[in-house]
Amino acid sequence: MTLDINYTTKTKQLIDNLKSVCANYGLGNDGNEFKIISQVFLYKFLNDKFRYEIKKLKPELGSDNDFGDKLAKMKNKDRELLMDLLDENVPRLKPHQLIAHLHNIQNSDDFAKTFDDTLRDISIENADVFSIKSFSGAKDKLFDELSNFITDSSQRDAFCRALINKLFEFSFEESFEEYFDEKYDFFKDIFEYLIKDYNSDSGGKYAEYYTPNAVSRIIASILVPGKVKAAKCYDPSVGSGSLLMSLAHKIGEDKCTIYSEDISQKSSTMLRLNLILNNLTHSIPNVIKTNTIAQPYYLDKLKFDYIVSNPPFKLDFSDFRTDLEKDSFKERFFAGIPNVPKAKKESMAIYLLFIQHIMHSLNDSGKAAVVVPTGFITAQSGIEKKIRERLVDKGWLRGVVSMPSNIFASTGTNVSVLFIDKKAGSEQIVLMDASKLGETVKEGKNQRTVLTRNEEADIINKFNSKEAVEDLSVVVTKAQIQDKNYSLSAGQYFEVKIDYVDITAEEFAAKMQGYEEKLTELFAESNRLDKEIMKQLKGVRYE
Repeated sequence: MTLDINYTTKTKQLIDNLKSVCANYGLGNDGNEFKIISQVFLYKFLNDKFRYEIKKLKPELGSDNDFGDKLAKMKNKDRELLMDLLDENVPRLKPHQLIAHLHNIQNSDDFAKTFDDTLRDISIENADVFSIKSFSGAKDKLFDELSNFITDSSQRDAFCRALINKLFEFSFEESFEEYFDEKYDFFKDIFEYLIKDYNSDSGGKYAEYYTPNAVSRIIASILVPGKVKAAKCYDPSVGSGSLLMSLAHKIGEDKCTIYSEDISQKSSTMLRLNLILNNLTHSIPNVIKTNTIAQPYYLDKLKFDYIVSNPPFKLDFSDFRTDLEKDSFKERFFAGIPNVPKAKKESMAIYLLFIQHIMHSLNDSGKAAVVVPTGFITAQSGIEKKIRERLVDKGWLRGVVSMPSNIFASTGTNVSVLFIDKKAGSEQIVLMDASKLGETVKEGKNQRTVLTRNEEADIINKFNSKEAVEDLSVVVTKAQIQDKNYSLSAGQYFEVKIDYVDITAEEFAAKMQGYEEKLTELFAESNRLDKEIMKQLKGVRYE
């Protein structure tokens, strides 16, 4: 726990230092500030990861602070052999591309050009592993020419010096190397911290959110209750990847291949960093930037063993809705496509398209967990009910967990998690109402609900063991759900209990006598009050 706290604290400190640099050069809250911070982070992590892996192969190189100099002094043949021994998913850097080298030459002429050229060369030389593809197959650049974000060319050298100095301070005083053997979902705790200044529309066009740790752990533990040999795992609305990270840790990074899609370049960039820090670099080529609903990259290429998703609930997709009505989309969107409302286009229920896409993307034994607004599980008609009917009638519904209110920091919407399993069957479907669990904590001006670790474990154990618990969970059949108009709300299946107490005739007579006496007293008091009111009314005079 202490290591985790230190890690988060150090990371936030580095973010603040880089923000300070941007602010000092006129880029505070500028549209390019996020690019600068995230790309400089990536450069930092590539440095530390490279150094960490090299030191494991040749410990004597990392005994003191002249790692780069020792690496540069090696014979070319020996250095090339050392690079060949590195895992294919480890970044390859040259001595002159290290942070320490740039720090040492920062006073040279045209330092900004040297800085940009260094990052460009690293990008080109490591593109096969670390680049993200778009729907068309084009690969992104790991780094932009960051100095060009400074419009005053006379300040570019100083700006790049300031960036490299902040990275150098961290490289030797507070390096992240000690964390590379740990299973940390890097952005779980700092994702919101990093993007809060760039997401002010709070749920507008393609706004990014993160999934709480507790929800991610519950989903992973229910989806993967035992050992898995190998698995293809997918998230069609991946964000920073917190759900996939928890799932991969549960399965085992070496047994798991991750695939993802998201329309946001910002999210894809963060996911790339997350994969690097979680020993999942081998999956970076499977990160696709695309519109999953309109241009799904994997639709006809792969079916998946596991799918996790916390999709956007509401979003304006009216600009491509007409295209979705074509015959080529009808098999995927079997239940229909939400209409465009007359008033608020941004309220279009895009999550219904994601659920259908997920159902279509599972293989014959696939499992999925989808975060949905709780209203989905009880809607009496429309697309929602058609989806529930398909899941129940085909025996694909494993169960539902309704979460406490305000469990998400970014939205007050009540949410449930829908668990899909192509092999679930029709006889033991678990419906759980965990809405009364959790502790309320205050975060700034907002309040949110946090589940304790014991409550998390209880949800997981009761769900996986298919255990019915009074006021918490029920185990029902397909027929029972059909009788309830396909409602998936646990509360509608809880048994209504009436407590009966055996009493004698004498006890019954005594109780009735007591009730009669009490009523007589009340009637008498009522009569007295009536007379008092009449008396007061007669005393009223007109003045």
